[in-house]
Formats: sequence, C-alpha cells, structure tokens
Amino acid sequence: MFRWHLAACALALAAVSLQAQTTAKPTRKPAPPPARRTTTAPADVGCPSPLGTGVKSKQLFCDVLTGRDPARGVIIRLPPHRGLLILRFDLHNRHTYSEEEVRAKKAFAAYTATIGVLTLDNTLLTRAVVSSEFRRAEDLVDRVGGGAGPGGVKAVAPVGAEPIVVEIPADATEVSLLGEKLSIVRADGVPANYSAPGRPVAIISNATVEYTPAPARGR
Repeated sequence: MFRWHLAACALALAAVSLQAQTTAKPTRKPAPPPARRTTTAPADVGCPSPLGTGVKSKQLFCDVLTGRDPARGVIIRLPPHRGLLILRFDLHNRHTYSEEEVRAKKAFAAYTATIGVLTLDNTLLTRAVVSSEFRRAEDLVDRVGGGAGPGGVKAVAPVGAEPIVVEIPADATEVSLLGEKLSIVRADGVPANYSAPGRPVAIISNATVEYTPAPARGR
C-alpha cells in the first residue's frame, strides 16, 4: 500500500511538472533599439566669393580661394548632430570661356585643383581633388548668370564635377573649405601652377549634410 501511494504521488508530481512546462510562456526577446532617424538637408554655406547662379541648374556656385586661415574660407555651418555627419558637395574646375578660342580650336585646357576641408582650429580633415578638361562648350557644367557676355552670362564657368563625401566629427559645428593649389595645362602644353593666397582655384556647388539630429537639451 505504501509503495502504491509513493507511485501515485510521483505520477502526480510528474503530471504537474509536465503541465507547467507545456503552459509556460516563451521567453520574450528584448525589443531592438529604435533606429536612428537621419536627416538630409541643404548645407548652410557661407560663401565669401560667390560666382553666381547656374542658368540651367539654378545651383549657387561658390569660388574656393587659396589661403591659410580657415576663417577666410568657405564656411559650412553644421546643424546639431549625434555621431558623424556626412558632408557632400560637387567640386568643379574654373574655366574662362572664349568663343573665339573654341572656333579656332585653341580652347584646350586641363585642370587639376586641390582644396582642403578643415575645422576652424585649422585641423585638416581631408583633401579633395578635381581634374577635368575643356575642349568645347558642351564640356561646361553650366553657365553662370549675371555677366556681360551674350545672354547675360559670365565668362567663368564650372567644368568637370567631382562628388566629394566627407565625414565630419560629432563635436564639429563648422568646417572651412580652402584652396591649396591649381595646375593648368593649355593648348601649348606648358604647365602652370598657382598657389598664391587669395586666388580662386575651384568651385563648389550642391552642398548637403546627412546627419542624426542631436536630442533637444533637457531630454
């Protein structure tokens, strides 16, 4: 009799344990953290030497001048951001267009311009280079309005377009674009190099920023 009671108790305990196992709720995995919301917007560009607005593109073209003081460069003011910010812009060479040279087939020019992207404390983040050639009017990216030439356009126009992507540190609030040097080879094949301060050596356009907005203060 005693053994029978022991066996019955063991069966009852096993049934309770089996029922508990079958009715237990599965362990829930923790929810993944919410994805960071990124924003892409036109950059806030302070251009000390604007070239003008493109006739076709309606983009603002800004000259980049050589220099050593970041405060005198093209200043791009950055929005409050968390983590790295991505700055994008198009870098162009500068060509002085001449219809007479084009007709005479003497308009060839090969350009290589180098600029620096710096923080305001003069820390170099990266260099950007654009190389392009001009032979005919179709090589121009756009014509720039506000000039005295036919159709009211300026003689200087952007040629070539190099997309530039720069990662900006989280603590940066502004960056500066400064020209470093320009190399030109014309139809005579003789190279010319320029790096004197204050000379326009390149053009930028279409600057945008991609970033994760910083949380509002107090949160």
